[in-house]
Amino acid sequence: MMNFETKQLQETIEDLKRHRDEINVQMHLARAEMRDEWNGLEKKWDALQSRFSAIKKDTGESSKEVRAALSLLTEEVGEAYKRFKKRLKS
Repeated sequence: MMNFETKQLQETIEDLKRHRDEINVQMHLARAEMRDEWNGLEKKWDALQSRFSAIKKDTGESSKEVRAALSLLTEEVGEAYKRFKKRLKS
């Protein structure tokens, strides 16, 4: 037979376990969300590398348009990386 203090301790531990389980689920979901975001960033990175490679080979008039688009993509990827790193730290 449990005494009152042992019963209280058991209830507290069970409550902590519930909180722990909830946090574990939230962490798993957050990791999945971040993994999806990272995969999207990787696709943008690949596009950035590919477009930059094309610019290095092409010095014609069309490369000005590609450079402008690449500049926007570079800025977008840079900002996304900053947000991602900030989320990892928090």
